[in-house]
Amino acid sequence: MARRPTTHDPFNAVAEPKRRMILEVMGSTERSVNELVVLLDWPQPMVSKHLGVLKKVELVKEHRQGRQRLYRVNMEKLKPIHEWVTPFEKYWSESYERLDEVLEILKKKEK
Repeated sequence: MARRPTTHDPFNAVAEPKRRMILEVMGSTERSVNELVVLLDWPQPMVSKHLGVLKKVELVKEHRQGRQRLYRVNMEKLKPIHEWVTPFEKYWSESYERLDEVLEILKKKEK
């Protein structure tokens, strides 16, 4: 079965690590393409291409300020991804707790 296009939904769009990096760099700050180019140290066409995908799935909102286009993360569209990942946090926390226990046992054995 063929994979759905990255512009189909937010989950497919964020499957690409570069798009996740753009979202991370943007955070809650509005940024221009040029700012992202500098912060990421990527060529402008690459930034624009990935922003285009994020915009198409509505993970990023765009508005004009004079001649400049500014982009902001659409937190509401990230919510389904967050809700999907949240149940796994318990697993990760438990795994780290077990690792801490094993490390404590190893430390005691060394002494």
